[in-house]
Amino acid sequence: MGAKLVKHIKVIEEGGNVLEIKIWELPAATGDKPHGLKYSLVYVVDGVRVVGYDNAEGKGDHRHYRDTEKPYEFRGVDKLIDDFYRDVRRFRR
Repeated sequence: MGAKLVKHIKVIEEGGNVLEIKIWELPAATGDKPHGLKYSLVYVVDGVRVVGYDNAEGKGDHRHYRDTEKPYEFRGVDKLIDDFYRDVRRFRR
């Protein structure tokens, strides 16, 4: 059995910007996904990712904001989504 999609939100804003959240539950935890989740949260403006949270294979939990990438301390799905929306609001200001 593969990963199961447990949350998917996609919003295309009036100007064409895209906000998308995808969270999958894995069949088992792995070394780089000890919480048993795979996720990708992204905000794309004019075709460019300006905010992103993900745990791509081999990279572990990390966060993108503008041109920077930093490790992210995963503390649950609700906190992940809150942190993502906080960064999106910050970018929009």
